[in-house]
Amino acid sequence: MGSPAGAPAKRARCEGPRGPGGDPRLWDTERLCQHLSRCGVGDPSLLRRFRESGVTGRMLLDLPACAPELVRVCCPAERLEVLACLRQLKQQHMEEMKVFNDPIHGHIEFHPLLVRIIDTPQFQRLRYIKQLGGTYFVFPGASHNRFEHSLGVGYLAGCLVRTLKERQPELDITQRDILCVEIAGLCHDLGHGPFSHMFDGRFIPVTHPHLNWKHETASVQMFEHLIASNKLEEVMRSYGLVLEEDMVFIKEQIGGPIDETACVKSWPYHGRPKEKSFLYEIVANKKNGIDVDKWDYFARDCHHLGIPNNFDYKRLLKFTRVCEVENQKHICTRDKTVAKVNVPRGSLFQEVGNLITEAFQKADKFWEIEGSGEKKYRISTAMEDMEAYTRLTDSIYLDILHSTGPELEEAREILRKVERRELYKFLGETRPNSKKEIVKSSMAESIANSKPKKDPPDVELKAENFIVDCVWPFVFIVRKLKTKVNKCHLLCFTCKVIRMDYGMKEQNPIDKVHFYCKANPLKTVKITKEQVSNLLPITFMEQVVRVYYKSQDPHIISAAKQYFVQWCMQNDFTKPQDGDVVAPHLIPMKETWNNMT
Repeated sequence: MGSPAGAPAKRARCEGPRGPGGDPRLWDTERLCQHLSRCGVGDPSLLRRFRESGVTGRMLLDLPACAPELVRVCCPAERLEVLACLRQLKQQHMEEMKVFNDPIHGHIEFHPLLVRIIDTPQFQRLRYIKQLGGTYFVFPGASHNRFEHSLGVGYLAGCLVRTLKERQPELDITQRDILCVEIAGLCHDLGHGPFSHMFDGRFIPVTHPHLNWKHETASVQMFEHLIASNKLEEVMRSYGLVLEEDMVFIKEQIGGPIDETACVKSWPYHGRPKEKSFLYEIVANKKNGIDVDKWDYFARDCHHLGIPNNFDYKRLLKFTRVCEVENQKHICTRDKTVAKVNVPRGSLFQEVGNLITEAFQKADKFWEIEGSGEKKYRISTAMEDMEAYTRLTDSIYLDILHSTGPELEEAREILRKVERRELYKFLGETRPNSKKEIVKSSMAESIANSKPKKDPPDVELKAENFIVDCVWPFVFIVRKLKTKVNKCHLLCFTCKVIRMDYGMKEQNPIDKVHFYCKANPLKTVKITKEQVSNLLPITFMEQVVRVYYKSQDPHIISAAKQYFVQWCMQNDFTKPQDGDVVAPHLIPMKETWNNMT
């Protein structure tokens, strides 16, 4: 299997047959004695003691934890020989680590258990799901996939938990903890559908308006399916994992508490006790949103989009430690890193995402995906069966585009528009001047009814031709526009309400981050935004309204832009950036838009 960067990854094999029989951790007493005998270690009396004591490979291979077993069974002279043999065996075993050449993190290694997970159809599926969905049609460099992002998160999760273990041995972080955190990081995005967030953020809400479904839910289900269908339970046990407890821990890191009613309890998790609460803040941090998932996609997305990344996770890693706050352990960072903690995030323009979603809607009732038991599923129901969902990737785009059946003609034509770059025209964006909540369902109709009061364009909008979908963030409004020559045009506004924030909605993430000082690393301190900089924002979330228009006709686009400017004036929204150009006759009518010096 190739690495994300395309360079071949090398893996050294340990001697012996592949599979459970070749894994020293799975050796029974007799198999272990045979190996020691071949290595010339121990006389018959030593091997007899091994057999009488029932020593197995799992008991001895974990060095130096096996020392008590060796003391019990071996005399001092024999102990040195056995230890040397076991060290050699462990070195052969650890050489199964796989090396990937990643464009972001360089050469990164993965534990053999993680390699077994990567080498499954369920994980390989992520190669065929774009990290940024339809953004690739706008940014040519954004061709990276969920596959390499997941490798990066698994790697960073291991880096962080190992750093904490080395820096603070008193935390009692075990090899089991490390493996579980790495697996959770590796598998956290298994549930993404075609074109990533376009699937769960747009397509599913419009096809299942009342279904509260998230890709994290599918990630947990796909992880369970991956382990069961590839029969990895025994492999997990061979590396020291307690299957029932550790499976719960991994799933809780990905999707949160398994029992929804447990959220009201003082400690809602079952995989690890409250003493190890900090482990739940590594992959998906529910406290302040700062986790290794964001560390990777900030760096990876910026790299492929060709934009600067001011977030230095390596510096943050150097100053991270665990402190106790209100009887609970949290991951904290040094006070001097506070300026690098706030990283705003927003949404890229998604004209293409609108079209692809619409094409999937048109194709949904005609498209069949085979699941378990040969049962058929649609695009919108494939996540009900993980066998079917495994087969659902970005490839469905080309399947529809190259289809020939008449029932898919509408969907094909929409995707042909994407290929021809006949995208929805962007009319502009605006923001509310107050903190009032935007009602998406009424907003689109209101824009279409906002005929300019001065020198209106020669168009007339009829209310009976509205088609409004107010359940998901993209609201389509269809109107007939009549021009002077009585030609009818289809005016279709696409209104998107976007929340841009710092990861914690309207809250300042600094208020949720715990810091420590050099003078006393054990004591946490609160840092206010005033202590950081007076240049920090006062509010930490804003709603942005972006409006698009389904037409290539310049006359219709010009009219639609004037409608949009008039709507912004009437509803006390900010002036669109090009308002002075597209509607110069309207701008003087809004006094607050003209009081700028």
